[in-house]
Order: sequence, then structure tokens, then C-alpha cells
Amino acid sequence: MPKLRTAIVGSGKVAQLHARALKSLAESELVAVCGRPSAGLDSFGKHHGLRVFHSIAAMAREAGIQAIVIATPHPAHAEAAIEAADLGIHVLVEKPLATTLADCDRMIAAARRSGVALGTISQRRYYPPCQRIRAAIDAGKLGRPVLASAVIFGWRDEAYYRSDPWRGKWKEEGGGILVNQAPHQLDLLLWYMGEIDQVQGYWANVNHPYIEVEDTAVATIRFKSGGLATLLVSNSQNPAINARVSVHGSNGASVGVQTDGGAMFVAGMTTIGDAPFNDIWTAPGEEGLLAGWKQEDAELFRDIDPTTYFHRLQMQDFLGAALQGQVPSVSGLDGRRTVELFTAIYRSNKEGRPVDFPVAPE
Repeated sequence: MPKLRTAIVGSGKVAQLHARALKSLAESELVAVCGRPSAGLDSFGKHHGLRVFHSIAAMAREAGIQAIVIATPHPAHAEAAIEAADLGIHVLVEKPLATTLADCDRMIAAARRSGVALGTISQRRYYPPCQRIRAAIDAGKLGRPVLASAVIFGWRDEAYYRSDPWRGKWKEEGGGILVNQAPHQLDLLLWYMGEIDQVQGYWANVNHPYIEVEDTAVATIRFKSGGLATLLVSNSQNPAINARVSVHGSNGASVGVQTDGGAMFVAGMTTIGDAPFNDIWTAPGEEGLLAGWKQEDAELFRDIDPTTYFHRLQMQDFLGAALQGQVPSVSGLDGRRTVELFTAIYRSNKEGRPVDFPVAPE
């Protein structure tokens, strides 16, 4: 089977997941890691048997890298992605794609210039209950999606924000829950409901006085299709409760998924405790399938390592697309749409008015 020589940029907590996934794929030959000089970088390289580099250019030249995964703090995504793309390297970026629309546009332009694949991590799309919702929409089982909601009731404590020096700061992290935890649910909402027409949003720091960024945000969304949605995401519920996305159709049918239950997953710090499951399903003729699906999905989670399995599926799709000259299933444009949504919420809160789409870059 053809394979690509792969590398990781960044050696923090989430990079460990990417390394394990890339090493397990037939399409990947993981050979290098790149980052600023540090004991952590050297330890990461030694642990995974990788060559260590301090620049992407040197890594590309000396190790023949063909595809990279970027796992740096969010504001650093753009420069690494653009440099790699200009060197002809395929680029998969941890969520979010970037922290500004201007950076997203520069990354997408660089990928187009060089003809390389650009994607962003959104592994929850590969959860079976999430895919069932997309399949039901495609099959017309809801009629037309007309109403949706995305909710996160999560928790992050002070120890979490102290675990890395960049967490909880506007300049180093780019934002709070909208930028770090919520992109998965934002992506699912957009995947199900389509293009946005207008957003009204607000954010607040409810009970984390030791961070600069928001721990809570709400929004109302009108889609170009005429559909409506609400968004409520928060890291202020101790203990964490769950994260859910629901879609309601023009025929009255409703479907939904609990993507996360209980304590929210933190890469390198916790495991995934609860299997995702479809929490509501009233598609005509399928109302009695929930119990069987829930058991099936729970059995899958028991048989796999859920912290890496779904990353592995997305990376396999990305590398396959790169090898075949195709667009990955979660593309750079998909990543940009998520950034556009949280940018609109921040801007709406700042300006005190609804924000129309498309949203102008900064």
C-alpha cells in the first residue's frame, strides 16, 4: 500500500494521541517531530523513535516529510501550516483550524497554491451516532432540518488552566470554550444544518476569575435554509454534565446525539468515560432502534481505545485523500466555517448586534 512519510509539529498532550494514531496506520510512516528546543520535545522524539527537528524546512529537507499534523497552541497553527504547504507538504491541523479568519484564508490559499490537502481535526464526525444523524438527513428521514441545538455543560478547574502556560489567555490560546472545547459541537451543527445567514451571540466568564477568556457562550443562529438553532456552551458546571447536539425536521421527527457524558475529555490528562449515543430518535419507523444502537455503540467503545480510534479514522481518511489528490472529508474550508461561527459570536458580543454572513476577516 502507498504511504506518506509523516511528522508531527508540536509535542504536547494531544500530540501523543496523534503519534499513536499515525504509527498504527498503513498509509503513514511516522518519522519525525518538530518544535522549539525543549526537554519535552526530545523526550517525545525518543519515546516514539522519531527524529527531532527545530524547523519545518529542515525536517522537510532532511527527512523527506510529505504530510504533517500540527498540534501546537492555536495561534501558532497558521504559520506552521503555511510554511509546510509552501514546501508541498499535506497539512492536517488540530482544531480549531486557526483563531482568526484572516489566518484561515492564508492557510487555505497556501494549500491551493501548492496543490496539497488541508484538513482539520474533528474526530467526533466519525462517532457512529453522529454519522447516523448525517445519514438520516441525507436520506430525507427528517424532511428538511429546520431546528437544532448544541449544548455543552462542562467543567474545567484551575489545575487544568495551570497545566500549560498558554491556557486561558487571549493572546496564547485565542479564546476560551468557543475556541478550545466547542469546535467539535460547532462543526457537527454546521455539518447538519448547512450555511449560516446570521448570528446573535454573547459570552461571559461566569466562575473562572483566574483566566482572561470566556468560560460560557450563547448564540441564536439563522441558517440560509431558513432553519434556526441555539448554542449554549459552558465550562462552568461542576461536575461536568454532558454535551449534546440535536436536530429537528420539517416532518416533526427529531434526532440527537450525546457526544460527551460526565467529565469532559482532556487529551493527555483524562480518558473518555462514556460512549456517545443517540439520545433521541423519532424518525418514522425507527423509533424503536435506540436501545440496540446504544448497546452496539457501548460495545464498540469497550473494544477500542476511544482516545485514539476516531483520530485514527480521520487521519486515515486524510492520508487517503492526500494520496489520491482528493479533498479530505473534514477540509480546511470546513475548519474555516467553525472559525467563522465563533468569530461571529465574539463580534456580535462586542458590537451588541447580530452579525450577517459571510463574516469579513479581521
